[in-house]
Amino acid sequence: MNYQNTAQQLLEKLGGRDNITAAAHCSTRLRLVLADESKADLKAVEDIDGVKGLFNVGGQTQIIFGAGIVNTVYAELSALIGQSEMSTADVSTVAASKQNIVQQAVKGLSDIFVPIIPAIVAGGLMMGLYNVLTAKGLFIEGMSLIEAYPGMGDLAGMINAFANAPFVFLPILLAFSASRKFGGNAYLGAALGMLMVHPELLNGWGFGGASLDGTIPVWNLFGFEVQKVGYQGSVIPVLICSFVLAKLEIGIRRFMPSALDNLLTPLLALLITGFLTFALIGPATRDLGFLLGDGLNWLYESAGFIGGAVFGLLYAPFVITGMHHSFIAIETQLLANIAFTGGSFIFVIATMSNVAQGAACLAYGVMTRDEKAKGIAIPGGISALLGITEPAMFGINLKYRFPFIAAVVAAAISSALVTLFQVKAQALGAAGLPGVISIRPEDITMYVVGMGISFVLAFALTFMWGKRQNRSIAGYQEAVV
Repeated sequence: MNYQNTAQQLLEKLGGRDNITAAAHCSTRLRLVLADESKADLKAVEDIDGVKGLFNVGGQTQIIFGAGIVNTVYAELSALIGQSEMSTADVSTVAASKQNIVQQAVKGLSDIFVPIIPAIVAGGLMMGLYNVLTAKGLFIEGMSLIEAYPGMGDLAGMINAFANAPFVFLPILLAFSASRKFGGNAYLGAALGMLMVHPELLNGWGFGGASLDGTIPVWNLFGFEVQKVGYQGSVIPVLICSFVLAKLEIGIRRFMPSALDNLLTPLLALLITGFLTFALIGPATRDLGFLLGDGLNWLYESAGFIGGAVFGLLYAPFVITGMHHSFIAIETQLLANIAFTGGSFIFVIATMSNVAQGAACLAYGVMTRDEKAKGIAIPGGISALLGITEPAMFGINLKYRFPFIAAVVAAAISSALVTLFQVKAQALGAAGLPGVISIRPEDITMYVVGMGISFVLAFALTFMWGKRQNRSIAGYQEAVV
């Protein structure tokens, strides 16, 4: 492969040097922002040697080359356009300026939640390990492991404490990440999160019961009562308060003399935001997050398999638009209140969709005689089965259409099944085959069955549809001859 020639062709087909406003690369993809996408011949780009797929998302044109190759192509392209090296974050910032308000909101949520996912995943998986130790009948008939082996009791208790920590102190993680996203001091944001879960406050999960018997503690500020209630498990109040804190900090800093900036700006920003949090913003928004999670949970349980089928049908289109990133906030809320919600159904349906996309992509790879398409389809399909669907969806399924349609049909059917059996996840993780460790122990069997049905249906539908198309084309060509 001639990397210099590939880069030169890319430059020509993308509309020239002036049409590329930003460029970076990740481990497998070249990420570009084009000044005018109409000037680019994207179909011709897909035919360039080494290109394994192409898609547009979030204002970026992403070209799949694969690990190792993309680095060299990027270096050659950068030399041609005379651009200094940029990070993917730099490119995302440039691309965001071209997005509409809905896209920017979705990206904002993604930027806040994605950095804290490792902590939530770690806590959730430890919660799963705790459940494995305490679930009756999982390994021993009528008994849990800690009942059979009492010496493991303290180990289970320790794991449970570790598992709960990211959710008990979720506002600290959220406020840190959100404050940084909104342009404020992230550590000041963390301090705000600590205020919201201070041990002197009534635990947020006990608020419902305390409000019924009238035992809510208050601060009496010159006759104005402010409830001393924490925000454990809350999402929306934390996001809004972090936004207020960041903007207050920025605003105060504009007129604060530099000699007093380090002393008074943090003091005033945190003091004012803290008061607004407990007196106004918190009480006004406390129930919104719970209502959102409870509402979706009610829909999931009340609409039954029909609701699951609709969600499964629409999940892949959500991925195309990038709106699936907004589900992270809802899933976090569901998992933070797992005692009431039972876990996340979104993760389970995402898995059904991802497995279906992977199976459809693999089916196309098996049946096609196009070596380039096969080289994209096989690894793309495997990647989707492991939870990363973009190479499969944008490289094969959407390009040829019928694999994508077959996949969403299979996802709808398998999602209806797992919804019927109330399958839920107790942790975030890879929404694919590895996701089995995130599922409630009692739901693992039906989760695996759902994945099996999703795979078989998507593979079979794609294969049969593809064979029928090939026969139709062959018959048409024979008639013409």
